[in-house]
Amino acid sequence: MFRKHAVQAQGGGMNMADKPSLFSDLHLLFNPRSIALVGASSRGDSVGGRTLENLMDVSHLKGPLYLVNPTKSEIRGLPCHASVRDLPEAPDVAIITVPARSVIAALEECAQKGVKFAIVLTSGFGETGEAGKQVEAQMRDIANRSGMRIYGPNCPGLNNINARIGMSFSPAFRLDLTPGPIGLATQGGGLGRTVMQSMERGIGVAAWASSGNQADLEVSDFIHYMADAPDVKVIITVIEGFKSGEKFVAAVQHAAAKGKPVVALKVGKSEYGIRAAQSHTASITGSAQINSVVLKQLGVIEVDDMDELVDTAWLLARQLPTGREKLVIYGPSGGAVTLAADKVGSAGLKLSEFEPRTTERLKALLPDYAAIGNPVDVGTEIFTNSRLVDDTLEAIVQDPDVGLVLYTFPLDYGKVMCDNAESAVRVQASTDVPILPVWMSDRLGDGYRALVKAGLVPARSLNNAVKAIGHWIEWGRWMKQRDPGFVAQPVGEPRTGAATPARTLTEAEGKQLLSGAGVSFMKRAVAANVEEAVRLADAMGYPVVAKIVSPQIAHKSEVGGVAVGLANAQAVRSACEGILKSVKEKAPHARIDGLLIERMAGAGGMEVFVGVQRDEVFGPIMSFGLGGIYVEVFKDISRRMLPLTPSTCEAMVREVQCFPLLDGARGKPKCDLEALQALLLKVSDFVIANPQVREIDLNPVWVGAQGQGAIPLDAVVIIEESFKNQPE
Repeated sequence: MFRKHAVQAQGGGMNMADKPSLFSDLHLLFNPRSIALVGASSRGDSVGGRTLENLMDVSHLKGPLYLVNPTKSEIRGLPCHASVRDLPEAPDVAIITVPARSVIAALEECAQKGVKFAIVLTSGFGETGEAGKQVEAQMRDIANRSGMRIYGPNCPGLNNINARIGMSFSPAFRLDLTPGPIGLATQGGGLGRTVMQSMERGIGVAAWASSGNQADLEVSDFIHYMADAPDVKVIITVIEGFKSGEKFVAAVQHAAAKGKPVVALKVGKSEYGIRAAQSHTASITGSAQINSVVLKQLGVIEVDDMDELVDTAWLLARQLPTGREKLVIYGPSGGAVTLAADKVGSAGLKLSEFEPRTTERLKALLPDYAAIGNPVDVGTEIFTNSRLVDDTLEAIVQDPDVGLVLYTFPLDYGKVMCDNAESAVRVQASTDVPILPVWMSDRLGDGYRALVKAGLVPARSLNNAVKAIGHWIEWGRWMKQRDPGFVAQPVGEPRTGAATPARTLTEAEGKQLLSGAGVSFMKRAVAANVEEAVRLADAMGYPVVAKIVSPQIAHKSEVGGVAVGLANAQAVRSACEGILKSVKEKAPHARIDGLLIERMAGAGGMEVFVGVQRDEVFGPIMSFGLGGIYVEVFKDISRRMLPLTPSTCEAMVREVQCFPLLDGARGKPKCDLEALQALLLKVSDFVIANPQVREIDLNPVWVGAQGQGAIPLDAVVIIEESFKNQPE
């Protein structure tokens, strides 16, 4: 039975991130007291051999390292045990490097021994096809039975850089050891290593977890751990697919509650990318549009490429924003600062306005020909005055309206640019205002290296720098406006196998169903034949609309199944006869259940679209925009995860570019925004209360002038076939 009323989800209640069953304590995975290497090898070119080298030669282990190899008595002076069962204790972590055919047996031994975590580096599982996925199902069964958590398979391992522990076979581990405040959680190893090698630009990474096929632990588990880790300030994630939408939402909400930004690169947006991601990690990629909606709503900063990912995350790691920051553009080239000003203006960012004291200080320091407004062009004076950058930057960062300095380095002038860079480093050490250098030249001289060494991480283009600043400021705004009580409808893991059968309700059924949830419609009734249609129209008053009622016809206009503006009985009779004839010709196999007769909406008003689609990863998503064909032509749509609140309903309506048309543009009457927002909330509550509703399409929705209401004129509702009850 459909429930007619929903409890509105606004604030309060338990956040999903607080559910104890969703996440395990991963502290001993990242900081193990003891490790066993199962499949240890003396061969330097093997997975087991390279992992052993990383553990013995590069890592700083806190406790014993146990080797498991039934064919060896010792390797590099360490004794080998024939099996995990023979170990003197249960290690915190077992690293599995044996061939794929032996992995399940090794995991069973680990579980029986009481190992807390197993890292499976071996490949040859879900990424190879159905047989490999079945083996991964066995891994999950072991984890569920024993409580041992499994990391991988098909992964490069786990690196805790701050603790210098490399549970990985990668020969690059010894090269990427700059510690820092960035937590990195990825599925694939290649792009994760790309981020790690941004250490060459000065970033530091606390830990990198690369989850591979995610048979048990997934990216969301690592995001949740990093949200609690005291040595992590910002979390970077590279996502190829989502295993559990519920866990991802909970993890990033937990990070927000801890005040830690999450910066995400979602790959697999195009058809080509989706195929590549699915073949790589056997994950569900989801709709790019829906993914972006979810990330934005949850405060996750979505970026489009690796350099944007690093620039944004590092700026956040240097200083968390308030969301009100204005910036100063600074540099020695008039052309460069003007180009920067163009980029800043196009991005909608705001330049600072100096207080008089700052302007006077700059006037005293700079020659008459220098530009002392904002942008600040110090010109060629940098060649002759080694203190100029120190003094002018100090004056600028002390101005109360300055939240960031965008420092352009347009070229490499050897010692001059090195001196300028070192000046920037000195000033940065004395202020919390970020100085963001942009090294625009392909010649990377000593000045560039000075910026890198100091951890200022120079951006390599103005485009990237301005994007990073925009993301930085926007995250600060989002944090101030976020609703800590928002709880998205749980979805769980994406469905596998055959899709659940569904059926589309007739318009009459759909409207009857939604009426029970408090949605208002025009007066209407279903006629069994033409004569009854005339009688119904006479009783409700003219003008009316006539529509075919058939469970096989969702798009009635395509078969001539709609007639509008019927002003009298003769018009109704003629229109209904024409509808029946057209439908018989164009849809001869459709079952006809009658004719829907409905009062016409009033003159004027606006037509909008309200829809809900149940995403298999993130649950129900509501869409709003202009109605009729305009939603498809202009694609001016706002979207939100459900449930909505009054504030999110208002934000959805105001977010679309067509909002001025609803708000009385050019002297036209303002639409009934209160009624429209109330409609969005009722639909949201209805869907949350009835998870068997798969899709709703209200198009068009007529929105009258203030006080006239918001009334759906057409309704398509799709429900799961297993829900047999007729709408009440």
